[in-house]
Amino acid sequence: MDKPAPVTPDAPGAIAFPLLTQQWLDLCFVHWSIAPEAVAGLLPRGTVPDTHNGVTYIGLVAFRMHRVGWFRLPGVPYLGSFPETNVRLYSVDGHGRRGVVFRSMDAARLIPVAMGRATFRLPYLWSRMRVRRSAGTVTYTSSRRWPGPRGAYSRLVVRPGERIAEPTELEHFLTARWGMHNTFFGGAAHLPNHHPRWPLHRAELVTCEENLITAAGLPAPRQEPVSVLYSPGVPVRLGRPAGISTP
Repeated sequence: MDKPAPVTPDAPGAIAFPLLTQQWLDLCFVHWSIAPEAVAGLLPRGTVPDTHNGVTYIGLVAFRMHRVGWFRLPGVPYLGSFPETNVRLYSVDGHGRRGVVFRSMDAARLIPVAMGRATFRLPYLWSRMRVRRSAGTVTYTSSRRWPGPRGAYSRLVVRPGERIAEPTELEHFLTARWGMHNTFFGGAAHLPNHHPRWPLHRAELVTCEENLITAAGLPAPRQEPVSVLYSPGVPVRLGRPAGISTP
């Protein structure tokens, strides 16, 4: 297994011919630490938990997906724009490529959910969702519709603070993830992404009510989050999947 690539705040390489383009807006990152052995069995073959100072993390990330488009075509205004909330883990493969593994991806548009499940084998789920700004806070709500478990929900309220001039090593580790690992049609693969450096703000977590983490097969957090961040967002390009060699 190759040594993991360095954690870099800037994307390691451009994606000249994107498979998908989109914008990720009004992002809230909430993270809890967890022992690597507690999640190792939930990652695709050929990957292991990525760690920072010996621990790995569960991420709950809520945001607005905006104008998803295929290849270099313009993004779709309605079907390509919707709230989304993800439960994710942190991974590294045998080539040293760091990434995330999605355990659940709640989204508010049924057609993109169906396409994501069928085309990329991603754990998309159709939910009622809303992102709302009011009095200096941002509120993210979701209530799962299909395919279940019905009753899975989340309500996050954050109060963004001042922009972070220089993020910590951990803040870079949790946010500067230049790809995802997933099982595509029976084989594990890495799908790269590219976007500008994150504009990050520390944030106060006013409310966190959710059962998405346990619905995704993970243990419920028993402590306060180790990191709460907000970002106004970035434009994103997604590349084509590259296979992972597995024993």
